[in-house]
Amino acid sequence: MTDSVTRLVDHDRLAHARSVADAAVDSISQIILGKEQEVRLAVACLLAGGHLLIEDVPGVGKTLLARALALTLGLDYRRVQFTSDLLPADIVGVSIFEQSSGSFSFQPGPLFAQLVLADEVNRATPKAQSALLEAMEENQVSIDGATHQLPEPFFVIATQNPNHQIGTFPLPESQLDRFLMRIGLGYPDPALERELLKGMDRRELLQQITPVSHGTELMELQRAARQVHAAEPLLDYAQALVAATRNSPDMECGLSPRAAVDLINASRCWALLGGHRGVRPEDIKAVFVAVAAHRLRGTDPLRQASPETLAQELLDRIPVP
Repeated sequence: MTDSVTRLVDHDRLAHARSVADAAVDSISQIILGKEQEVRLAVACLLAGGHLLIEDVPGVGKTLLARALALTLGLDYRRVQFTSDLLPADIVGVSIFEQSSGSFSFQPGPLFAQLVLADEVNRATPKAQSALLEAMEENQVSIDGATHQLPEPFFVIATQNPNHQIGTFPLPESQLDRFLMRIGLGYPDPALERELLKGMDRRELLQQITPVSHGTELMELQRAARQVHAAEPLLDYAQALVAATRNSPDMECGLSPRAAVDLINASRCWALLGGHRGVRPEDIKAVFVAVAAHRLRGTDPLRQASPETLAQELLDRIPVP
């Protein structure tokens, strides 16, 4: 295949990927009103093959967004309500002894789905939370000495209540680092809230969603997103941002190499959504706070700066090449 034909094929794949992603954003935005930026970040996160953490107060649409993503992208969906009495076996499954065969048979848990909603994940104990670690990193679970592969594609969307609320267990840094992005939805503005009050129940609108993709096609779209070019100066910019988190006296520890890779992958997907053939500085800036903030922690308790503030300050300080 000649270079010109290859470029044409790549252009067609990228154009198709963008059209599907745009259709997904438009469909979900009919359900989650006034939050197109957050919806685009969520779609970009899944296109990048990452897991998504949604943190906010109860009742703002976190679970609704997860369900809308699953329906729009045509993914097999399971929901697990995390509670203080949840056990790892309730999530990954259990081996049951069958008298007829005289052997144990593995019964998969709800984790065996393409999109798993871990609802209010920080209300479960650390032992239950740890059941997600291997799955989120390696797309598999190990139980009773046997390894079981999870479906492809595989995503975890976890919702989380603010850690100051009663009955929550903060997620450890090792688990937070496995989420590619963290977003919040916030309260709607008064005009949109009035539309919610006057309109149809948003859960009923879910039934009207027509899938714009399916699991196999989504994996193809992910491969197309990885073709978006990131030039050397853009990689320098991303590395400068990551290095700044590691060298800053305002932060306990910097971003991991996994976070650096996540930043580039998310930037490629954001560029794809914007119709860019290559990653631009504004693409990195658009996703940086969502990728970085949940992995950062300030060193000065008196300052009480949020991780989002720390991440934004880095963006303002590090020059664009």
